[in-house]
Amino acid sequence: MPSLTLKYAYFPGCVAQGACGELYQSTAALTKALGIELLELKKASCCGSGTFKEDSRLLEDTVNARNIALAEQLNLPLLTHCSTCQGVIGHVDERLKDFQTSDPAYLNQINGLLQKQNCSPYQGTTEVKHLLWALVTDYGLDELQKRVTRKLSGLKCAAFYGCYLLRAQKTIPYDDPYQPESMENVFRTVGATPVYYPGRTQCCGWPLSSYATDQAFQMAGNHLDEAIAAGADCLVTPCPLCHLNLDSRQPEVAKFMGHKLDLPVLHLPQLVALALGIPPKALGLDRHVVSTRSVLEKLGL
Repeated sequence: MPSLTLKYAYFPGCVAQGACGELYQSTAALTKALGIELLELKKASCCGSGTFKEDSRLLEDTVNARNIALAEQLNLPLLTHCSTCQGVIGHVDERLKDFQTSDPAYLNQINGLLQKQNCSPYQGTTEVKHLLWALVTDYGLDELQKRVTRKLSGLKCAAFYGCYLLRAQKTIPYDDPYQPESMENVFRTVGATPVYYPGRTQCCGWPLSSYATDQAFQMAGNHLDEAIAAGADCLVTPCPLCHLNLDSRQPEVAKFMGHKLDLPVLHLPQLVALALGIPPKALGLDRHVVSTRSVLEKLGL
């Protein structure tokens, strides 16, 4: 175990509490097993998933300044497990920290709006960190490896980073936004074999799905085809919105592509928790649209 107890202000986001409830479930199981304490921000609001700024940048900044301020009140980093939430809230945090010196009047405007709602002001005293970064940089892969009780030997995992986790913020100090390795390093740590394919850092197509469905399906289908061709047993994603497009809509994507896909798509905490010996049902692996049975059979479960 890390020498210091890890504690975070937990921002679960909307999708993990709705359509991807298994992500919420598996994050709770994983962090409990690792001894990571999560203080859930029950009063937090939706980050907007990038849509608020289409109407008003001030709206996106104010809503997420409030979310960050809730974590600041606890004097804790804000933990996400959604790439989209990470990208949106992390980028707002970057912007507002810059504005502390470059445009204090704008920041004062935001804090004035928060004050009217009896909310604490944004101070820029914490950080926004995805679960992936917390595992790699805070908990540490050496420590994680010590907790592995069920090595995922023989399982070929293809990471699907998507775009928000890697490039929504100006900088990420934890990985290369164009040639990332953090998820592949996690795979190696739990005994799985990383599979590389061209689309692992590209958009899943979800942002297009409400108005350009065919293009969204084509994007998702291309990524799935590439991963299958590379020999993947499953995709693993750190984003529930990517999961919706790649798992929940995979039957529709397969119909659009004109051929069978059937590639299981796991949430990152599900994969890691399996290696810690947590039972599949406790991780919600029976909730997926594309059956995860082939993955579990390969692991002898």
